[in-house]
Amino acid sequence: MTGTLTAAFKAIADPTRREILHLLRKEEMTAGDVAARFDMTKPTMSHHFSVLKEAGLVTSRREGQTIWYALNTTVLEDVLAWTMNMAHGAKDERRGD
Repeated sequence: MTGTLTAAFKAIADPTRREILHLLRKEEMTAGDVAARFDMTKPTMSHHFSVLKEAGLVTSRREGQTIWYALNTTVLEDVLAWTMNMAHGAKDERRGD
């Protein structure tokens, strides 16, 4: 498994980060708007954003003092493809293919 997939699986293992991805699925949001949905300190939220960015699951852009986050579907597609490949392989093994 590539480093990108490993980082992505590590990132989505955390329920808070999965919820952040869920929030970003429809639209780009500011860091403040996302953080307002959670009862966490700013450093904790910053850590979650950092892990998601490092895994390539989100992108960010700065507009003045505001940071905007968006979902990076490319990495999510890679995770889905890997998962489907694993599921298909398991099905083939059960059938004896």
